[in-house]
Amino acid sequence: MKQITASLPFEWPSRAKILSTVETLAIGTAGGLVFLFANLPGGLISGSMIAVGIAAIAGRQLTLPPILTQTVLVLLGISLGSVVSRHLIQQVSAYPLTIGLLALATFCSTFGSSYYLQRIHGWDRTSAFLAGSPGALSQITILAVERGADLPGIAVVQTMRVIILTAALPMVLALAGVAPSAAPSLATTIASPLGLLALVAASLAAALLLRLVKFPASWMFGAMIGSSVLHGAGWVEGGLPDWGRGMALVGIGALIGSRFARMRIKTLAGHINAALGSFAVAIAVSAIFVGIVALTTQVKFSDVVVAFAPGAMDAMLALALTLHIDPIFVGAHHLSRFVFVTIATPGIVHLFGRTQDDVDD
Repeated sequence: MKQITASLPFEWPSRAKILSTVETLAIGTAGGLVFLFANLPGGLISGSMIAVGIAAIAGRQLTLPPILTQTVLVLLGISLGSVVSRHLIQQVSAYPLTIGLLALATFCSTFGSSYYLQRIHGWDRTSAFLAGSPGALSQITILAVERGADLPGIAVVQTMRVIILTAALPMVLALAGVAPSAAPSLATTIASPLGLLALVAASLAAALLLRLVKFPASWMFGAMIGSSVLHGAGWVEGGLPDWGRGMALVGIGALIGSRFARMRIKTLAGHINAALGSFAVAIAVSAIFVGIVALTTQVKFSDVVVAFAPGAMDAMLALALTLHIDPIFVGAHHLSRFVFVTIATPGIVHLFGRTQDDVDD
């Protein structure tokens, strides 16, 4: 009996991890509510992210366990799928052109940012290319370790880009008059108990299926697909209760902000200029392509901005939800960017990069 118990993979979290999780959620919830009550765009996600980020930089060891992270992603996917309609699905025909332009934008943004980091901050080519690649952070980290690149610098540049975009994008869209200037109400039609059960079951089934085939962001996209099918077919009406959607947005914000818990202030300060400069280059390149798409297609400007923003998939999709932006369009484009970066970056690094050891020599 003892041997069987010892072989079980599950372990109860330690008291320290439980307290850290509770503290993370408490800080994130407080920050999100402050922003929400202040009627700031993207209030829950932005407020949660900023509050947790500040606490993490101040030295608090904030974190969210995998099971809670997966729960948050599933809730986000269900919420995204619940706004799907036949009208949104009919717009899929416009995607090939914009996805092609997104691939070109990603290529130009990566080379532009990496060139800036090399010329202005003296980075080696491999580190610069990996830091300039928008998205797919886990794959970028693996490549950085394999190639002996500047992992702390890459982490700062990548994290700062996500933080700035998540915090600033809602404000920019509101000031431009293409998104609500105040945070939209979370109120929505709540599905029936049977409908909620069907949503959870279909979402988990789709997510687990995608995990089996190693699909990127499987928890979020699987839940989104399961929810989208049920809503698109008219089998379920309504979505999660307000607290469920709110928990998803606060959780995503806390997850992003907690990345600073793994960074030392000295490391952050040493790479902040490189992060801000490369971010400016990436935004400038993306803005050119956003303008092209906005002028040549009928896609809403706010949809294009969020879809082409070089940020993390989960954060951008959460913003799409809270700003009432087409989640199918944004999701399709950020997934395409993830696939493109995952496939192209190793080849780019192999052809144009060099290891840190070569630079030192």
